[in-house]
Amino acid sequence: MQLRNYIYEILRRKDLLWYLVVSGLKAEHRNSFLGYFWWLLDPLLRVGIYYFLVVYLMDRGGNNYGGFLVIGMIGWRWIDAAIKQSSKSILKKSHIISKVYLPKIIFPLGASITELINFGFGMSIIVLYLVVKRIWPGFSIIWLPVVMTVQYLFLLAIGMIVAFASVFVRDIDNLLTHFMRLWFYSSPVIWERGRLPARYQWIVDLNPVSAFLNGYRNIFLNAGSPSFRALGIIAVVSVIVIIVMTYYYHRNEHKIVKVL
Repeated sequence: MQLRNYIYEILRRKDLLWYLVVSGLKAEHRNSFLGYFWWLLDPLLRVGIYYFLVVYLMDRGGNNYGGFLVIGMIGWRWIDAAIKQSSKSILKKSHIISKVYLPKIIFPLGASITELINFGFGMSIIVLYLVVKRIWPGFSIIWLPVVMTVQYLFLLAIGMIVAFASVFVRDIDNLLTHFMRLWFYSSPVIWERGRLPARYQWIVDLNPVSAFLNGYRNIFLNAGSPSFRALGIIAVVSVIVIIVMTYYYHRNEHKIVKVL
């Protein structure tokens, strides 16, 4: 199958893509007592736990730390969930893949869209905080879709990689847990410049998470704009990876089926 036909097949399966997104949203809290309320409660609890840890137990944080933490945790939750869910997206649907031909790339694509929607629910926590604190982003809010779009492309690129790799190396799912924890503490999620020693701060500066979280904070809290240079570089690299991985999926569809 030519690459053009492969892309056409992906577009033709938009109904299945929508089904994967909806079923992913329903399955996340289907068996819990509070159901979909967890979409709001989960990020709220995470913010509350870290706020208590940093402000009350460690006596740190500074002025307007609440807003800093809310945006950091909501933004990070999207990153963490999207990568972890994408890594399992193909393996979880192996029973379908073995029976019907489907472009395998559609599964990490569906997982990334699902987590984008979940991020939208998490954004309501940020809005609630801004309303309570009477903070108005102003004209800078127009840059919000730009940051979200770049972050989505970035997560889709990583999701396509880990989804494919997890089919052949099943330990990746376990390794991701530890990698994501390390990434969390080396990113400005709960600390302004992470928890790395001064000589390693260049890691934080090169960290794509910094560009996303600082962009959101500038927009919501400082009525400013994100770093367009950093976002531009991330966007270009992400698009290149997506194109390369689309070709790689196209060339190796049969290998995925064989391993599953």
